[in-house]
Amino acid sequence: MQCDLRAVSNDQFPFALMYFTGSKEHNVAIRSRALKHGWSLNEYGFSGENLPVVRDEADLYRALGLDFVPPELRENRGEIEAADEGTLPRLIEWENLRGTFHNHTTESDGRSTLDQMAEGARELGLQYLGISDHSKSSPQARGLDEERLAAQLESIAAWNREHGGPQFRLFAGSEVDILKDGSLDFDEALLARLDFAVASVHNVLNLDEDTMTRRIIRAMESPHITMLGHLTGRMLLRRDGYPVNHEKIIDCAAATRTVIELNCNPKRFDMDWRWWHRARDKGVLCSINPDAHSVNQLQFLKFGASVARKGWLRRQDVINTKPLAEIEAWLKLPKEKR
Repeated sequence: MQCDLRAVSNDQFPFALMYFTGSKEHNVAIRSRALKHGWSLNEYGFSGENLPVVRDEADLYRALGLDFVPPELRENRGEIEAADEGTLPRLIEWENLRGTFHNHTTESDGRSTLDQMAEGARELGLQYLGISDHSKSSPQARGLDEERLAAQLESIAAWNREHGGPQFRLFAGSEVDILKDGSLDFDEALLARLDFAVASVHNVLNLDEDTMTRRIIRAMESPHITMLGHLTGRMLLRRDGYPVNHEKIIDCAAATRTVIELNCNPKRFDMDWRWWHRARDKGVLCSINPDAHSVNQLQFLKFGASVARKGWLRRQDVINTKPLAEIEAWLKLPKEKR
């Protein structure tokens, strides 16, 4: 891996920091705004007459009549206009997360046991952890059939009786395969026993966009599906996502009150950050999920918060910022009332 090291003076540092944390498009727009003030701007500073004093990035933006733009938003996708109008959102922080869903154990393809995952979540300061091992149509991941899932539900209930309480709880779920025709891997009676369910596509990835979109929408229309997992199935640097109409999926999520997952496993980061602003504006809730297959991977949540910030998400847009008592009440509501 090749990299460059740029050394700058203290006076130049705010300009260099802004420049190298902004996209090309953001920097061009900021330079254009500087020209309207009669200044030239580059990564080393302002040049011209009557130059403002700039000690940090906030001073730089303030000199241009803008509120401070967080680094994650520097894409020239509306952030400059919002900074000019004073309408930039207060973005979510990693510390706002209270729990998470979509996590695996050794019952399917995870590498940590139920006990280990629970204790790891507690050590991370979480109040709840959702267990969602694969369903039976994913044999490559040792997916659970009906009998094994029923046994896991009992194990989770027993763990909660022995170790849970008002400070921490395990939620029993499943990552349910969306079959080719859009039906689900378990019947409604079994799904109704779960605290939550994540619906995901894991096979037959070669469908055209329209067929794949209809497949996913059918699954989202189930009253027992809480959230949609890794929307496009992409594996970064390894596999492109399958074609899907994001606009229709987001519209369906808004209509059916289905949460869309921000899968923050670094191999996925799916749904892509470019779509979260639209989802937020439609009232679609996000769940930041690590898709953790081991205790260490629970810390992917920090990456998820950063991606959520890039997608303009606020604390109220992310379901797993709710504390335990609130998320328990929310999960008990019928889907249409959430």
